[in-house]
Amino acid sequence: MIQNTKVPFVDLVTMHRELQDELLEVCKRAFETAGFIGGPEVEGFEREFADFCNAKYAVAVNSGTDALRFALTAAGVQPGDIVLTVPHTFIATTEAISQAGARPDFVDIDAKTFNMDPEELRRYLESRCVLDAKTGRYVHKETGKPVTAVVPVHLYGQMADMDAILEIAERYKLIVIEDACQAHGAEYFSKKQNRWLKAGSIGLAAGFSFYPGKNLGACGEAGAVTTNNPDIARKVAMLRDHGQAKKYYHDLEGYNGRLDAIQAGLLRVKLRHLSKWNEQRRESARIYDELLEPLGESLICPTQAPTAKCVYHLYVVRTQCRDELLKHLSDSGVGVGIHYPIPVHLQVAYSTMGWKRGDFPVTEQAANEILSLPMYAGLTADQQKRVAETISQFVTSYAAQ
Repeated sequence: MIQNTKVPFVDLVTMHRELQDELLEVCKRAFETAGFIGGPEVEGFEREFADFCNAKYAVAVNSGTDALRFALTAAGVQPGDIVLTVPHTFIATTEAISQAGARPDFVDIDAKTFNMDPEELRRYLESRCVLDAKTGRYVHKETGKPVTAVVPVHLYGQMADMDAILEIAERYKLIVIEDACQAHGAEYFSKKQNRWLKAGSIGLAAGFSFYPGKNLGACGEAGAVTTNNPDIARKVAMLRDHGQAKKYYHDLEGYNGRLDAIQAGLLRVKLRHLSKWNEQRRESARIYDELLEPLGESLICPTQAPTAKCVYHLYVVRTQCRDELLKHLSDSGVGVGIHYPIPVHLQVAYSTMGWKRGDFPVTEQAANEILSLPMYAGLTADQQKRVAETISQFVTSYAAQ
C-alpha cells in the first residue's frame, strides 16, 4: 500500500467508466427517437424502481426535493399546517415542507442512529399539542395550527424506527411521508408485521433523490415518489406535469417537475447494479468497523440498529476533536465531509422562525462531532487501511499533546 496515495471522498468516475457503453446506448436511443420527455424510458424506470422498493407505484420527478414536496401536497398537507421532522438533515427536507405551504417544526434525533427519536416525537405531541374538539385534529397549543404530518428521515442509509413512529402517527392522526433520499434499498424489520420492509414502502408515500452521489445516482438531477396508494400516485403524476390529467386538460395548478427520458434510462442501467453496490458498501462498513475498533472511545463508529439493514450512503463517525481530525485527513490526501455542520434550525434561512441554540441538544452536539469518511461502491480494502492508518496516526499524536 502506498502511503501517500490519495483516497477520494467519493469516486463517480470509475463507475461510469465501467458502464460507459450501456450508458451511451441510452443517449443514442434518445437521439435516434427524439424521445426526451416521458415515454417508455420513464415508464420503465417507474415500474422497475417500484418493484425494487416493494411499492405498488413510483412516479419519477426531477429532484428529491420535488419528490418530497409533491408527496406532501398529494397526501393532503395544507398551507398553514405544521409538519414535523428532524433538524439533522439536509435543508431540502424542510424546503419541501415550506414549499408545500406548511411550517416545519422539529423533534430531536437519537444519539446513536441520528434518526428521529420516537420518544421525542411522542413528547412533542403530548406536551405541545391538544385535540381540537371541533375538527378532531391535533393543533399546536401556541399557534393553533394543525399538526398534520411527520417526515422521518432515513439518514445516511439507515431507516428510522418506523413501527414506533407509525404507532404514534396513528394515535395523533398524522400523515407519514418517508424522506428516503439517502436510503435506496435500505430495510427495516417491522416487529408488528414480522418481516423486513424496504424504504419507500411503509409510509403513505416516500421521496427519493437520485442526485449523482447517491447510492443510485443519475447523471444530473432526478427523484421519485413511491407509494402504495393509487390516488397519491395519480396526484403526484399530475403535480409534476403542470396539473394535467391529460394533455392540455389541467385539473389543478401544478409544476414543471418531470424527469427526462435520458436520466430515466441511465437510472434503469444503474438500478440493475444497485443491490451489488449496496452490498459493497455494507462490506466496506464492516471493514471500517474492524479497522477502527481498536481506537475505542476516541472515535465512535456508526451504530446499526438491530431492526435495520443499512446501505451506508455515508459512513459517519464521531469524535470530540472533529475539526482537527478533518484537517489532518485532508492534509494527508484523504477526502472527508461533514453532514451536516449547521443544524437546520440554526440556519440563517430560518432565523425568523424562533428556534435558538439549545433547542435540540442531541442534534447540536452531533453537528460538532460528526465526520463522514470515504464511502462508495468500489472503495478498496487498501484505501480503507490508508484511511484507518491516517486516523490512528492522528489519534496517537493528539493523545500525546
